[in-house]
Amino acid sequence: MLKITPYLDLDTKAKQLVDHLNNTSIILTFSEAKVLELLLSNPDAIFSKEQLLEIGWPNRVVALTSLTQCVSTLRKKLEPYPEIQLQTIARRGYHIHVSDTEQINPLTFSETKPHIPFWRKKITWIIAICSLIIFSALATTWHYSDYLIAKEHVNRWQADKNIDLNLGGAEANLCVFGDKKGSQSSSPQWQQHFLSDIKQTSDMEHFSGYAATNGTNYSIAICPEKNGQKECDGKSLINITAIDNKPAQFNMAEFIKLTKTMEKRVRYNQVFFPDTGDETGEITEHNYQADIYYPVENELLVRADISLSLIYDSNNSGQFQSATCVTDQDCLTTPIKYTIRGDFKQYRQKIGKYDVDVFQVAIKQKSLTKPEQVSESAMRFYRAIRKHDIQDNVVYFYRIYNDQKTAVWILPLMGETIAWSHYSLVKL
Repeated sequence: MLKITPYLDLDTKAKQLVDHLNNTSIILTFSEAKVLELLLSNPDAIFSKEQLLEIGWPNRVVALTSLTQCVSTLRKKLEPYPEIQLQTIARRGYHIHVSDTEQINPLTFSETKPHIPFWRKKITWIIAICSLIIFSALATTWHYSDYLIAKEHVNRWQADKNIDLNLGGAEANLCVFGDKKGSQSSSPQWQQHFLSDIKQTSDMEHFSGYAATNGTNYSIAICPEKNGQKECDGKSLINITAIDNKPAQFNMAEFIKLTKTMEKRVRYNQVFFPDTGDETGEITEHNYQADIYYPVENELLVRADISLSLIYDSNNSGQFQSATCVTDQDCLTTPIKYTIRGDFKQYRQKIGKYDVDVFQVAIKQKSLTKPEQVSESAMRFYRAIRKHDIQDNVVYFYRIYNDQKTAVWILPLMGETIAWSHYSLVKL
């Protein structure tokens, strides 16, 4: 038995440290016991690495890393005894230093460090480890929670720029919602897509609106104003998205005339609910309808007729349905219909200075009607929708503005598209 301090011995035969103060023992390996015994044989003397390798691994050839690991483990086992210091001497070896413990009263020390039974220590460690595991699991769950994932999607967007736009002689300044990774947009870039002429259109003396871009698509959602009107009445809303780098150069007056013809000729998703004053329905459906036009130079004008339906189960969750129908101006495309159904969670976020409602939709059901015939103009839409049908499991819709009659949405269509929609509420 080799005494190290008044209360700590090294039992060289049993190869363990014996703590008389706490009635505990610390098991050592053969190498650890031999290395420690040699170091303690002459405290403060420096022993070379070769000497320690020879005593700790007799008649064996081992790497120096074995000694390094042995010393590291010994230090950990000696941590409860700060008066014992196993020190490294650069380029020479190791030595051990034991501080003077003659002035330490074992009784006093025992009073400040009471004996804790081994079983209680073990339970304490188990509780600590379990708590750490639970905390890590909760932290991971929170990090990847729906809320934080939705927030990451929102953080893609910014609304710190404006553009001046001229449409058919009417002018307005629009806030731009842009993907931070997309290209920076300037008024000339937007104007080349949407400027047709400077002739005043009879249906639009002024307009208000919003713009959005992901660096590829340039879309606007506007509400025409006339006769001194200052607020949007929800009539004759115009949504235009440029999906081609070449400017469409369409005539605004002719464009408005064509859209009215297309909307009268074929209508799939829009349903007008009469205001009967009946508030007795058990289910309340919030319905939003928008027409989005995609002008491309020398191609047929394509329209996406979109309907969104929300039925709340609670304040911020419920059932969601989106129905999209794509046609072209000459009806050469048999309607491309795409419907998704699922459950939504609604989060209130900010993009720039704007309060935005984010709808995170977990898709449960998809339905894509394959058309019998697709015009060349609409083929890119079919491919894009087909890709959505294959890949999408969760999608995001952003409502950036709403009032009693209308709402402005950023939709996951052809990338991202902004649209000003009609709003209706019905009791079912």
